[in-house]
Amino acid sequence: MTDDPRPPTRGVNQRRAIVMSPDEVAAFLAERHTATMCTVNVDGSIHAVAMWYGFSDGRLAVQTKAKSQKARNVARDQRMTCLVEAGERYDELRGVELVGRAELVEDPDRLWEVGVSVYDRYIAPYTEAARPAVAAMLHKRVAIVLHVERTVSWDHRKLA
Repeated sequence: MTDDPRPPTRGVNQRRAIVMSPDEVAAFLAERHTATMCTVNVDGSIHAVAMWYGFSDGRLAVQTKAKSQKARNVARDQRMTCLVEAGERYDELRGVELVGRAELVEDPDRLWEVGVSVYDRYIAPYTEAARPAVAAMLHKRVAIVLHVERTVSWDHRKLA
């Protein structure tokens, strides 16, 4: 007997049935989730961290300390994967895996765009009154923008 909560499979590949459309992917990423951001360490191992994310020109983006491990990894090796997921039970699991190349951004205007996006998504709606808070949040920071080369998605709610 097993404690596996997943429904038994019937030998049918249901992968196509659970793929999200591009519009569904965009809507899911627009929701407020935490991403698992993965970069490659110098020894080839994966550095995975939970990150709040925003957007820069429609691309997923994060802000981080300029001397952080993830920033150092991206400066050396641009490969990056981000996983954004939701759901507690098997029948409600959904997620998006974005695989691509990271761009390290130091330009103050683009960094500001990412900072405002993250602030607006996770802290409070951005107003000019929040300018000092965002400026403090971006002190000694860089942005990392993901240029997606491959998207994998799933929405188990479609199986119902």
